[in-house]
Amino acid sequence: MMGGLFRVFGRPEFPGAVARHVELSAAALLVAVAISVPLALLVNRSPVASLIAVNIGNIGRAVPSLALLALAMPFLGFGFAPALVALAALGIPPILINAATGLREVSREVVDAAKGMGLSNLQILTRIQLPIAAPVIFAGIRTSAVQIVASATLATFIGGGGLGDIIVEGFQLSSTPVLLAGAFTVAALAIVTEVVFGALERVFTPEGLKVAKRRQAKR
Repeated sequence: MMGGLFRVFGRPEFPGAVARHVELSAAALLVAVAISVPLALLVNRSPVASLIAVNIGNIGRAVPSLALLALAMPFLGFGFAPALVALAALGIPPILINAATGLREVSREVVDAAKGMGLSNLQILTRIQLPIAAPVIFAGIRTSAVQIVASATLATFIGGGGLGDIIVEGFQLSSTPVLLAGAFTVAALAIVTEVVFGALERVFTPEGLKVAKRRQAKR
């Protein structure tokens, strides 16, 4: 078994499949962040619009990953582009929900105090709301990143390539080493993604919030 696994890892095309998987996942996450965060900022000043955005995000989370890929295929055909669009659509809801919720839950008293100090709306957003909401926003990005990395295996069904090609080959050939080589690598990528984004979340959490959390934990 181990010999078979290492033979798959040593294939010339294996690094290319890993690179394609990472490239597709990273691009989809960037698109999801580029759409979700500005949208959350846009609806931030309206409780109704924010609530609608959160509900739309919740509805989006109910759509299965494979269904998103199937929906993209008739409009964009096969290849990298439809897989990118489908995975970005999969990644938007967690980020949008967390960003809209995090910004909305910043204490009204804190915002009013900032206004009383003469800060403009842009200064309140960039210096008060975004730093306070940063841990919640990053939690959404982390969730989205792990979902995208795991779901990118399905891109193989619409010609997106990546590690899904290896896994499907394992099924077709009934080859356990090939199947496990693809599955283990996807799992490893998902774990690395979780660890890296967890570290980023801690880095971008303001020191004041960390101190407040530690005090709450001691009570």
